[in-house]
Amino acid sequence: MLAAAALRGRAPQRAPQGEPAAETGGSSEAAIMVAVRVRPFSSKELSMLPAEPGSQFGPTARNFMNYNEAADERPQSKATIRKVVHTIDDHVLVFDPPDENDGDRRAPVAASNKRHKDIRFVFDRVYGHEASQRDVYEGTTRGLLDAVMTGYNATVFAYGATGCGKTYTISGCPADPGVIFLTMQELFERVAAAQDEKTIEVALSYLEVYNETIRDLLVEDGAGAGAAGLALREDAKQGVTVAGLSEHVPSSVERVMELMVRGNSNRTMSPTEANAVSSRSHAVMQVHVRQKARAGGLQTDVTTATLSIIDLAGSERATVTKNNGARMREGANINRSLLALANCINALCDQKTKRHIPYRDSKLTRLLKFSLGGNCRTVMITCVSPASTYYEETHNTLKYANRAKNIRTTVAKNTKSTQVHLAQYQSKIREQSDEIKRLQQEVAALKSRPAATAAAAAAAGSRNSAQAVQAMAELRKQTQAVQVVQDLRNKMATAYAPIREAKWEHASALMVGGWYDHHLDALKGWREQFETAFQEQQHLFSGSGAMDIDDGADDGSSAIARRSLVFRQQVDELLRDLTRERKTIGRHAEHSTQLIERNSYMAERAAQVPPSVQLTAEQRYHVDQEYRVLDLSAERGGL
Repeated sequence: MLAAAALRGRAPQRAPQGEPAAETGGSSEAAIMVAVRVRPFSSKELSMLPAEPGSQFGPTARNFMNYNEAADERPQSKATIRKVVHTIDDHVLVFDPPDENDGDRRAPVAASNKRHKDIRFVFDRVYGHEASQRDVYEGTTRGLLDAVMTGYNATVFAYGATGCGKTYTISGCPADPGVIFLTMQELFERVAAAQDEKTIEVALSYLEVYNETIRDLLVEDGAGAGAAGLALREDAKQGVTVAGLSEHVPSSVERVMELMVRGNSNRTMSPTEANAVSSRSHAVMQVHVRQKARAGGLQTDVTTATLSIIDLAGSERATVTKNNGARMREGANINRSLLALANCINALCDQKTKRHIPYRDSKLTRLLKFSLGGNCRTVMITCVSPASTYYEETHNTLKYANRAKNIRTTVAKNTKSTQVHLAQYQSKIREQSDEIKRLQQEVAALKSRPAATAAAAAAAGSRNSAQAVQAMAELRKQTQAVQVVQDLRNKMATAYAPIREAKWEHASALMVGGWYDHHLDALKGWREQFETAFQEQQHLFSGSGAMDIDDGADDGSSAIARRSLVFRQQVDELLRDLTRERKTIGRHAEHSTQLIERNSYMAERAAQVPPSVQLTAEQRYHVDQEYRVLDLSAERGGL
């Protein structure tokens, strides 16, 4: 039943996050990538779920793989909650589907006194409760590292109600680290791999927004109860910055985790009825990457990028959290900032009216201004609970996440060319002179060596030369494979460009053709009924001695007959026009089908790797994924 619900009107997957839609002057337009993660049930929630059918009879052929002896031993108490979020595949989930056993009857344990909503949502990625931290990182954040290392700003933030796993997704735990650790681990691996060619500097800062006050989490005094809030500054070049925020330069991922542990210990957290370790503030970690070529001359290109990882505090209801006093004020400020974020999402999605974006309603939305609508590639990880106790929170969260898919940002590469000042020329000349002297000394030492030493050096040089030749050949082979992969991507993209247009025309022709068929059938049926009624009326007139419409009589019956005949002729003409238009639309649909088949064949040929090139398994995987993404993108464009 769930699969059938998901297939009804199923929309295709969107193109991956960061795929440019239109490029202008070195910048490109990219859509926000939205992923949904459904957390598992807690032990308390598991005890409140209804027992699985057949489990009281032990393992059967139907439930053998999922049979749990401990579940049979638990008392069969009356169910008080139910599962309201069902994941269908990697892109589709269904919210509040009807129960398979009671059909469309009113759910006895629903959080709201309404019938099942049975709403299908389609996102870029959907992760069920079985997904690991590595799975979430690979599908959402890893792609942002490519953007950061090439000079594009990037942001990933977790959004959802309290107790739905946002902090766990972002920070994780020592045994199962989250997005921050996995991102920084791979970032330092990439920095180490590129250190022979580039000089890369990595700096980070960590702050929180607590009760509309910005505080530095990496400074002991910055998180105290009496700490003064930091001020926000904004300009066109640097975007939104925080004045006085400390920056740290870690040398390894271990040092990063030490800073994160220190910052999390300074972060404001407090237990509530809904979450024992509830975060009472929004946490923002920013990683600044600055890189330039080692072999730079008097003019050097410097590339900068900022990766922001944001753990939002969860929205909460006072009736659920049972807060009072300071906790209630904190919850009110959290909800106020999240409401401002929701208003910004609504305004950004409304592209037709071009209404004002209320970024200044909250410190949070000001910090996220360029992540939501500026120069940044953004990933939104939406965390939801499958339990019906979070019914309204989950529904609202999914609605806003679904709207966020329509937000588009304009991204541009952050590269600045710097030139050595005239005052620094002497130091450059001195460095070059020292290097020349060192090389001259090495040459003189080699000339003064005995012949045997020279022969040994020559032999060593030949071995090194052979190794260098072999390494160069291997590098050339890898470079050729990378170039082949890029050429395949370009060819497939070129082949799929007309397929999107053809699929859109084909879908439009089918839809309009269906409209014509419906109205033609209705008009023909009405024409037959009208003809039958007209014949009966004419027979009645002739039987009663009335004059025929052609005998020149002007009585009332003949006038009605003439008007009916004229009206019938107009209907016949309309039927002919509709039939002619329907045939034209059919020819359009047939033409677009042929175009799709021809270009699909060309795209399939473009995806074939030349026999002379050997690709690695990872490169072959990337080509296959590119082919699949282009196919799904074309399908999405058509539907």
